[in-house]
Parts: sequence; structure tokens; C-alpha cells
Amino acid sequence: MFKWICCALLAIATPAVAQTTVADSTLQRIYRTIRTPFKYGRVVVPPDAGKMVDSPSVFRKDGKWYMTYIVFDGKGYETWLAESADLLSWETLGRILSNTRNTWDANQKAGYLALLDWRWGGSYQAGRYDGRYWLSYLGGASQGYEAGMLGIGIASSQKLIEPAEWTRELRPVLLPTDKDARWYDNVTIYKSTVVEDPARKTGYRFVMYYNAKGKTSTEGKGDVERIAMAVSEDMRHWQRFGQAPVIDHQTGISGDAWLAKIGDVYVMFYFGAFWKPGAFERFACSYDLVHWTDWTGPDLISPSESYDDQYAHKPCVVVEKGIVYHFYCAVNKKGERTIALATSRDLGRSSLTFPEK
Repeated sequence: MFKWICCALLAIATPAVAQTTVADSTLQRIYRTIRTPFKYGRVVVPPDAGKMVDSPSVFRKDGKWYMTYIVFDGKGYETWLAESADLLSWETLGRILSNTRNTWDANQKAGYLALLDWRWGGSYQAGRYDGRYWLSYLGGASQGYEAGMLGIGIASSQKLIEPAEWTRELRPVLLPTDKDARWYDNVTIYKSTVVEDPARKTGYRFVMYYNAKGKTSTEGKGDVERIAMAVSEDMRHWQRFGQAPVIDHQTGISGDAWLAKIGDVYVMFYFGAFWKPGAFERFACSYDLVHWTDWTGPDLISPSESYDDQYAHKPCVVVEKGIVYHFYCAVNKKGERTIALATSRDLGRSSLTFPEK
């Protein structure tokens, strides 16, 4: 009896050890929940064949769906806004981040909406902080496709669903030339995703996942792209978190995280490229937002159709009325870059075709 009491008291006094790996059975369950085997087709196409669209962020406001996405016009990225009643048909409203002159981000402003309700099947509304809505963006001064040195900027607005310019912070919050730049992000930095974590799993209120390239040796140029973390208390000031990336396949690209919370499991949708042929959608799971267990099973989405036979990548995933909608950037072998949709149920094929010049 005395031994049993001592063991019971010891169990109560010993703090629980945080679980840092996700069991395969849980990964299988998550895969069955999020898979989208039915390709609906293109849902956002550029106004002409000289432009490309990319990187959707879908959210809901006042009973309607909205999407921020980016347009490459041959010189650089700008961020646009579209509206939909059903997640299938989208109408462009206008720009929210435009090219400027003589700024650090003059020709690159690729925005990604922040602080979305990331609960699986949740409201998908954008949260506010300090009375404003927020987005992070890939910024740079050079002209060209992801050209020159790129970093992360922050912008905010009191108006969420109007095609009006957002207010940008004057300086980037992360650059590859920062004094605290890591070995994995000291060449260039790409897309970022910012979520609010009320549980403060990292000790901070706001968490950013971003993909970047870094030099792995003094001679190397940094051809491997990995996903890393940064944290903040006020959305305006950010610091890198940890000394290693959280997703790293040692070769090719791992990037463009999109976060969801399914029960007690955090799910990171992301894309992989060139560690096997093409570009394709993957996922990983975590209990603490820091340690991620990678799914090793089938791709969520991979190239298969005439509009995505080159790349199927850059995820944005929401759930509405039990149907999973997986938006992604579709690139075909002609180089046409559009936003396509895959779903968990067969909704029929899109009639959209790429516009002629």
C-alpha cells in the first residue's frame, strides 16, 4: 500500500513530457481528413498571358469569401484581392499592394494575409491586432521573377475587403543580411505565413513560418530552400526562433507553409519540389508548433492535368460544409501560371480556359 501511494504521488509530482513526435496512426487519420483527390480546375487566371498569378490566401468576411493573391507582371509582384460567394467563381476587386519607387520593396510586394482563424472548419475570418488587419509580404527592389535580395515586410490596414493600398512598415522585418541571420536564411527569404497562438507554445503571441535559402559552405550559393520560424509580440518586430529549420529535405525546395489546427494537432501544408520530380503538395504535423513530423505517404496534390503538368504547389486549404477546398498554384509546361482548386468531393470540372493574348 505504501509503495502504491509513493508511486501515485511521484506520478502527480512529475511534470508531463511534451510530445514532440506524431504517431503514424495520427498522420494517417489527418491524411484521410485533408486529402482532396478531385481536381476542379482553374479558378483564377491572369488578365492576359503575359502575367502570372500565384499564392492564394482565402478568408471569409460578412458571409462572403475573399482571396488575396499575387500577380507577376514581368517586372515584379503586386498583391490583389478577389471575392467569391461559393469558393468556385472569383471576381477580381483590385490591388492592395502596388509597385512604388525608391523603396526597399519597390518592385516586389507579394502579400499573404495574416492572423486567420486556423481552426479546421472554423470561421476563417482574419483576426485583428492593435485595431488593424495584417499581412506579411515578400519584398525587394530588383525587377524580375524573385530577383535580387528578398526579405519580409509587414503591412496593415483598417479596411480588409476594399481594394485600397495597405500601410507598409518602412523597413523589412527579416533580411538575409541581418546580424542574426542563420545559415539557412542568409541568401534570400521567400514566402511567410503568420498565425496567432493564444496558447503561446513558443512563448510568443505571434508565430511566422517562412522559407529561405542559405549558404551551407563558404563557396555554396544556397540552392536548398527550407522552412524556418520567427516570433513576435507586436507584429512589427520579429526575431528568428531556433537554430535550425523546421522542415528540411536537404535538397530541392520545401516552402510556402499554410497552417491548420485539427483537434490537438497542428497541420502544416507545404509544397516540395525537386527532391523528386516536379513540385507537389505535402504536409507535416506537430503538437507544439516547433517539432514537426513529416508525412511520408502519397502527395496531397501532384501534377496530372494540362494546366498543372509542370508544378502543383503553394497550398491554401479551407473547409466549408464538410468539403475541403485546396487552392494551389498550377503551372503547365507552357509556363502558364494560374490558381487551381482540388476538393474532397467531386464538384465537376471548371470551364475556365487560359485567355488568349
